[in-house]
Amino acid sequence: MNNFFFENGTKLLFGGSCVKEYLASFLREYGPSVLLVTEERDRRSGAADEVRDILHRRGKQAAECSAGPFCPRYEQVQQAARLCRERHVDLILGVGGSAVLDGCKAISLAAVCRGDLWENFGELQGVVDVPPLPVGFVASHLEVGAVNGAAGLIHEGRCIWRDYPPCDPRFALLDPARICELPRRELLLQGFSALAGALEEYLTLTDGMSVSRELLEPLLEGMIRDLRVCQQAPGDENARSSLMWRCTLWGSRFFQLGRRFSFPALPVREAAILSASDWEEYAGALSVLLLALCRREAEHHPAAMARMARRLWTLPGQGRTEAQLARGGVGALESLAEELGLPAQPEQLGAAVQNRLKQVSPTQNLLVHTA
Repeated sequence: MNNFFFENGTKLLFGGSCVKEYLASFLREYGPSVLLVTEERDRRSGAADEVRDILHRRGKQAAECSAGPFCPRYEQVQQAARLCRERHVDLILGVGGSAVLDGCKAISLAAVCRGDLWENFGELQGVVDVPPLPVGFVASHLEVGAVNGAAGLIHEGRCIWRDYPPCDPRFALLDPARICELPRRELLLQGFSALAGALEEYLTLTDGMSVSRELLEPLLEGMIRDLRVCQQAPGDENARSSLMWRCTLWGSRFFQLGRRFSFPALPVREAAILSASDWEEYAGALSVLLLALCRREAEHHPAAMARMARRLWTLPGQGRTEAQLARGGVGALESLAEELGLPAQPEQLGAAVQNRLKQVSPTQNLLVHTA
């Protein structure tokens, strides 16, 4: 295992009514000017309205902007950064899911970064010599990406992740009651999105990261179990709460400790982000590309996929070769996708999504995994 430095500066509060009870106390620590960042298509959610009311009652002057869908765009971040400088913002407060959280992290750096965010930090990972603006976060989605981990940003048809711990939110409030406001279908699709991200990360773990792999396995197994319960019994509050917490954990840099280089590329997630216009298209692309990746891994690295089949899908190994176990694990993932009403093959995707996927650069186009 390689040397590492672990930093976690976020205070996480999970539970019913946590926003109502604790947000005002966090706001006391910051000045009057707040930038409220919401989902591009979800600006009038119950969670956002609750936060607006608390900001008003605390005497805060709030400017607003949006991020997403699925991942913030460079133009959105630059516009928000200008707003931060013009309004002398004291706190960036996000309400939403992974796109909002990633957007808040990028905005916090762009607002203080001298020069161009993408050129100086996105591509080159330059040194930052000024502290980013403080960030707070209120979750209204099941899929919130990485509270303590890398943030994604889209620029000129590329999606890139960078991890800079000082951009992590100072506090994050997660009220599982808020995800009850999501349509049942969208909740399942968001849960699958988090599962797909965790599975892709699991498959990219390198030598020397055995601890991370062992820690991810029970998290993944629990996500699969909770997702099935939420699909079969949508009124199960315990399963929803458990799934929300598991989905919050998967992107943490905690699972990257010991990696020789920075946060890994997640080409499945990137391709799905760049090809989708709504949750149905996004989850469908994730399903097809993740299964394609698993089929390729089962062929080229059957031992790793056989381990996944035993640990995640609890398939018995007696009397089976590693290749058979690996294929069985792929079949188990395909069965879950079918249970959730998700496609397993490219031809099951809509024509628009197929065309967008083909436009992803050749080095990142994962449709070849289905060959």
